[in-house]
Parts: sequence; structure tokens; C-alpha cells
Amino acid sequence: MAFGAIIIGDEILVGKRQDKHLSFAIEALAKRGLRLAWAEYHGDDPERLTAALKRSFERADIVFSFGGIGATPDDHTRQCAAAALALPLALHPDAEREIRARFGTGITPQRLRMGDFPAGCEIIPNPFNRIPGFSIRDHHFVPGFPQMAWPMIEWVLDTRYRALFDRDRWAEASIFVYEAGESQLIPAMESVERGFDMLKAFSLPSMGPNATRRHVELGVRGDPAQVEAAIAQMRAEVRALGFPFEDAARR
Repeated sequence: MAFGAIIIGDEILVGKRQDKHLSFAIEALAKRGLRLAWAEYHGDDPERLTAALKRSFERADIVFSFGGIGATPDDHTRQCAAAALALPLALHPDAEREIRARFGTGITPQRLRMGDFPAGCEIIPNPFNRIPGFSIRDHHFVPGFPQMAWPMIEWVLDTRYRALFDRDRWAEASIFVYEAGESQLIPAMESVERGFDMLKAFSLPSMGPNATRRHVELGVRGDPAQVEAAIAQMRAEVRALGFPFEDAARR
């Protein structure tokens, strides 16, 4: 089961808001020795969103979905999740309890609608304002507001997936290679990947105008037990090619 993220909202696609959820998901997983395998952005288009969620449910991944679970006309995520699973929407009793506790005598049908979730789901508690999200088939749906969404996702990770912690623990080491183009470093990358089956080699060229000396960051990422030997081989390969280099900061 890989981890994925779906980030929803026209406001992101038109540039009205800048997404912060992707970096949060990467960091929250990394702190627990896990890794994000994929991410998708979608606008508030019910047809496209339903199709995307249907594909996601079929993959059987663990997925965090951010945004679109409110009750305004531009919020479609609850309905699309139900449609993707061919399930009805129904007012969840635990969600109703939380919403009534939040609004008291100010409760309205519109506010209760925020507890209409696909049948058979479980709620995700919201410590910020008690309006819950929901979980179904390892998909976890939370609001788009970071101050609500992020503690809800961390609760899901710590409550439901603690047994997976450290499954994807990884390390990284790299060097800065000077006076070389990426294509000239491909043989070194291929050689290292052949010798270390639990690592990936990577290259990141520096093309920016502020770089004091143009270079390629060349490195390896993956199984911590293999990183030290792999970067040693990478240094030897680059040295044999005749390019100057220096170590980069470790991660």
C-alpha cells in the first residue's frame, strides 16, 4: 500500500491560493519513516473528481484528500467519493453529534449537511472546530484549511497506521560535480544503481543565475544501510571520469 495525496480546489488551480498540503504530507510521512508515492491536484469539477477518486479506490492505496468537504455549492468531494464507490450519502450519527455540539441552538440543515458522508465510513475528529472529516477504504478526507486538516491527518497516521512506521525509512547522500553535464554522468549513475538494488541515483543540475559555480548535484537515495557504500562508489566513478567534486550536506 503506497501513500498518495489528492489536493482539491479551484482556488489552487487559478492561483488564488498556494498549496501547502503537499509539503506537509511529505514531512508528516517522513517523520514517521514513510514516503509519499504520488500526488494529484484537481479542481472543483464533479465529473473529473469522481473519476479520479474511482481510480484511486481501485489502486487500494492509503490516500489523504484535502479540501471540498464543506456544504457550499462548490464543495463536491463528499458527493464524488460516494459516487466513486456507488454508495449513498447519509448523515453519519457521530458527525451529527459533533456538529450539534459545535453549533448548539444555532444548528441548521445546511450545517448538518456537512455530516453527510458515504455510507459505511468512519469520522475523523477535528480538534479545531469539531466539524469532522471521514475515512473509507483507506481514503481519508479532510478540509482544505491547514489548521484543521493537518492535525486530522496526523491523528489518522498515529491512530491507524502506526504499524507501518519506519517501513520506508530512507537516507540520502550526494556530491556537487563541477564542469560536467548530466549526460556525462549517466554511466556513473547506472553503475551505482546496478550495484545497489535498494537505492535510486539522482541528478539535479544547477541552472539558476545566482549559482556561483554551475554544477550537478549527483547522489543516491534509499536504504540507509546502502547509502554510505553507494556514495563512495559514486565518488570513485566521478573521479575516474576526471570531474572535480565536493560532498554536499547529508540528509
